[in-house]
Amino acid sequence: MRILGIDPGYGILGWSVVEDTLKLVDFGVIETSARSALPERLCEIYEGMKKIIEHYRPGSAAIEKLYFSRNTTTALDVARCLGVVILALKQSEIEYSEYSPSQVKLAVSGYGKAGKGQMQTAVKMLFGISDVPRPDDAADAAAVAACHCLSLPSARMRKSGF
Repeated sequence: MRILGIDPGYGILGWSVVEDTLKLVDFGVIETSARSALPERLCEIYEGMKKIIEHYRPGSAAIEKLYFSRNTTTALDVARCLGVVILALKQSEIEYSEYSPSQVKLAVSGYGKAGKGQMQTAVKMLFGISDVPRPDDAADAAAVAACHCLSLPSARMRKSGF
């Protein structure tokens, strides 16, 4: 089964497609111009998500939960972005799960407060790749997808040797 990992953002949205066997299929970003109004940016994100879904046909999706402690304006705009992502998923009948940043860090690196460098090393090791996906938003999306894979019952059984 393919899992679509999503690191939400309205300037740069990271995405990855991962097999439930922890094979990284593809990754990238949807970028929108800061010169465009938010409604146009949201449309670009929605159209980009639909193309990714149609091309890779994931069976489920994993989204990093929003966490903001300071800028509520940015948080609201990212939440709007998340709304169009969820709309694209639901229209395609794809179920999704959300994971907090600390859940992703714990699942992928073994430490819930891992730094960016630790996470990038863990992503490389987990997927058996030589280079970290770039830009960072794509690597973050791969980590979210990996977190979802590792939370699946069959993944836990494979990891423990059953």
